[in-house]
Amino acid sequence: QVQLVESGGGSVQAGGSLRLSCAGYRDTYDNKCIGWFRQAPGKEREGVAFIYTRDGTTDYAISVKDRFTISQDRAKNTVYLQMNNLKTEDTATYYCVAGRWFGFCSNAEPSYMYWGQGTQVTVSS
Repeated sequence: QVQLVESGGGSVQAGGSLRLSCAGYRDTYDNKCIGWFRQAPGKEREGVAFIYTRDGTTDYAISVKDRFTISQDRAKNTVYLQMNNLKTEDTATYYCVAGRWFGFCSNAEPSYMYWGQGTQVTVSS
């Protein structure tokens, strides 16, 4: 059973940085893509960043590209999301996900079987 555990959320002022961690994925066919979704109050859930654990290929939502970096430590089965230059619109609950690789890492929710419990990120002006 895969249990994804997120950590690193918190409150920060605009322009600041946070690093989220996601631990617990396995080296199995249905854990090849690890990523992050986020959901702000009153908004739809959004795919933020994804990494293909086999070769480190990454993909980002346009809204976070050049500010967020997803990376992995394969020895620790941990994925990180470094978030820099945070904006108030980044405020959301962030969920770590694990799923299959389809020749690419999908940004669609149904593609991910495993979800973490979520961690809150709050950015104030």
